[in-house]
This record gives sequence, C-alpha cells and structure tokens, in this order.
Amino acid sequence: MKVRSPTPLRSYTAQQAVVTAEGDTVGAVLADLDTHYRGIRFRMVDEQGRIRPHMKVFVNEEPVRNLAAPVSPSDEVTIIQALSGG
Repeated sequence: MKVRSPTPLRSYTAQQAVVTAEGDTVGAVLADLDTHYRGIRFRMVDEQGRIRPHMKVFVNEEPVRNLAAPVSPSDEVTIIQALSGG
C-alpha cells in the first residue's frame, strides 16, 4: 500500500514522499516501514506502543489513533507530523 511520509521524516525514506509498505494493521505497516527505513517507527510510536501525540496517522483520510486499526492493500496511509515553535 502507499504510505505518504511527512517532510520531517523523509530523511529516513531517502527523501521520498510516497513509499510502500505491507501489513494488515496500522502497527504492522509502521513495523514494515521500519524494516526498509530503519529508525522511522521510533519517530512515530513511543516506548509504550502508542502513536506519539505529535504524529497523526490517517487511513484513506480517516484519522487513526489505534495501531490495531485494520488496513487493506488498497488503502492509503498518510502520516503527518505536527510542528511546533515559538
């Protein structure tokens, strides 16, 4: 399936905005991404296995906060990273 990566994480994906990954849940997709782009999952998932608060994950434009949320090969996953500053 297609996975859209936010600009701040593209250093992990060789500057690619869209990459592919496999899995039947959001968590499995993020784990598969990490096998191809080592270290990217840690930027999205915390030590307790939850999506980090500053990360937003969408499956077909629907927000998802649960790594157990199901996905299918025809779905599109979009990852957005909130930016902060002062």
